[in-house]
Amino acid sequence: MAGFRSLARQVRDPRSDLALRRYSLRKCLERFAPYGHRATWDHLSARAGFDPEDRSVDPARLVAALDELEEARAVWLAYEVEFADRRRKEKHDGLRRPGSVDDWHRLTWGGFGVAWCDDPRVHPREPLAEVLRRLIAALEREPGAACPVCRGERLMWRYDLDHEPSTGPVCTGCGILVPRPVLTSGALADARSARLLVSA
Repeated sequence: MAGFRSLARQVRDPRSDLALRRYSLRKCLERFAPYGHRATWDHLSARAGFDPEDRSVDPARLVAALDELEEARAVWLAYEVEFADRRRKEKHDGLRRPGSVDDWHRLTWGGFGVAWCDDPRVHPREPLAEVLRRLIAALEREPGAACPVCRGERLMWRYDLDHEPSTGPVCTGCGILVPRPVLTSGALADARSARLLVSA
């Protein structure tokens, strides 16, 4: 099975068949897709200027989408290295029990669904790398009351998400499943209340 870098080389290879280049970009999303496969594909195609269903995409647009994906992946991989170093130090210092950020991180190892978007058409508009930088910054500071990506304060608790965890606070502005560790207990309670009000 080809890895991310091997697939990226195929996307960039001008000698490769266009269908293979598009297919290889889609396969990259099986290795790294911050919003989930479908939402990340929708995001990349919108930002690079091609229709998600287009089978004959301009190769330059495919490469532009890959460039954005690679930049975001570099941001996430750097965070994972820092995270692993921190956990090693904590274990060395006798802190064996992981915290809530560690529990969340375990579910997103490798970068799949880091900023899960259950509706593939609703996702942040900013570059993926910027979204991940904002998310990482939020994980490294005290919890707040707003979405770390768009700063929106309208969060709604959703159930039956196609992701793990399958329930949680979803930002009504940018569509991401907001990691619980970045929110205060009050913000989490408000998101649950918003869900109850809509259901009533």
